[in-house]
Amino acid sequence: MAALGRNIKRSAFSMQILLKYEGRRALSGSSSLRSGKVGFIGLGNMGGHMARNLIKKGYPLVVYDVSNDLTNSLKESGASVAGSPAEVASEAKNVVTMLPESSHVQQVYTADNGIFSTVQNGTLLMDCSTIDPTVSQAMSKIAQDKGSAFVDAPVSGGVNAARDALLTFMVGGTEANYNAASEYLSCMGKNVVHCGDVGTGQAAKICNNMLLGISMIGTSETMNLGMKLGLDPKMLAKILNMSSGRCWSSEVYNPCPGVLEGVPSSNDYKGGFGTALMTKDLGLAQNAATAMKSPTPMGSLAHQIYRTMTNHGFGGKDFSSAFLFLQEPKKK
Repeated sequence: MAALGRNIKRSAFSMQILLKYEGRRALSGSSSLRSGKVGFIGLGNMGGHMARNLIKKGYPLVVYDVSNDLTNSLKESGASVAGSPAEVASEAKNVVTMLPESSHVQQVYTADNGIFSTVQNGTLLMDCSTIDPTVSQAMSKIAQDKGSAFVDAPVSGGVNAARDALLTFMVGGTEANYNAASEYLSCMGKNVVHCGDVGTGQAAKICNNMLLGISMIGTSETMNLGMKLGLDPKMLAKILNMSSGRCWSSEVYNPCPGVLEGVPSSNDYKGGFGTALMTKDLGLAQNAATAMKSPTPMGSLAHQIYRTMTNHGFGGKDFSSAFLFLQEPKKK
């Protein structure tokens, strides 16, 4: 019996050693998934943070941007730098793009030195730009013809969420491509939502941004009125955020300087999401509304206000500068 007991103990000890070994081997296997380079093109206010979060998660990056300052900054964070989108595609079979407009996406993908000129068979292309859904669909068709896959994956959450890997990704593509893209997108955000076929991610994003643009103007009007009525802005924001007027624009991204720290309104409206980009997104929403014959009177009015702001020198400021513009609109 004593010998039998000793054998059982030895077997249990051997099993523990085996389990530890298998655990190490499994961890080693998971890290090997990250041995191949990931390409990242577009390193602006959002893209730079997103790229760094991929580096933090252990992915070796090759990056490209038209700005040498931005690529040099990513090089300091551990990325290698390519000389063109084509060079990125030749080095990486998983590529993320984060660009301002439809025309930039078309250029980066289809130009002579673009992604499609060197894209490898089996490459997964993840476009996180906010663009016209028809452009996403056109890029997907070309990708398919070249033996690669494309998903549109626009983001929501703002610069702070990009920095903290708390973005929401709205993904359009096949189920299989969505699952493949989720490995990378989940390193840059907390929510990765499959919206349907290619283009539906963009559809969700332009609807979201139309509501965001409207709510920011409403919050700006409210904060201005309350202050003129003698209310302390921090106290007013506190009341709004515990009442039925609460929204993302009032609680997380308040447009009144000094109400919140770490947001563009408390940094002279620098950084963040530019008014010109919001104008662009609302234009996409209005184009879609016209095509679908869907009435959007508030969206249309918001578009007009942001267009006016852009024409009066607010294009480079964060879109929450609507607060500043609406204080004395006729003098801007």
